[in-house]
Amino acid sequence: MPQSTEHHYAVDIAWTGNRGPGTVDYRSYDRDTEMRFAGKPSLPGSSDPAFRGDASRYNPEELLVAALSQCHLLWYLHLCAVDGVVVSSYEDHADGTMIEEADGGGRFTSVVLRPVVEVLERDMVDRARALHRDAATRCFVANSVNFPVSHEPTIRVRS
Repeated sequence: MPQSTEHHYAVDIAWTGNRGPGTVDYRSYDRDTEMRFAGKPSLPGSSDPAFRGDASRYNPEELLVAALSQCHLLWYLHLCAVDGVVVSSYEDHADGTMIEEADGGGRFTSVVLRPVVEVLERDMVDRARALHRDAATRCFVANSVNFPVSHEPTIRVRS
């Protein structure tokens, strides 16, 4: 039986939205953050504009949807390479749905991934479509969330 391997991921988050008085009230501060990763560019963060955030910065909700999309893409490309399906392009148009409760809390109810994949040959289309199901079962991030992540792939043949 294969041995499991443990991986760790460290991210430093710093709140950069103190305008001076701190959090004396709900409107006295910005929701700006800086996400820092060792050896990589930092990402400017904030809350969703619906929650007084800065629309020009990344918010946790869109980062969650992006993480699901990217994890699926990476597993999919791996499986295609192993299975002899040659992918020449891949784009995803992912969409997440979150509900906000009356008390201000909330949760995601679903994410739909809509990958548009271009393969090299027509005889690869059926296998290319099937490998999305395989990628979905292996994605670490999708296996860690408590809401459905569905897939609506479009497979095209390179012209």
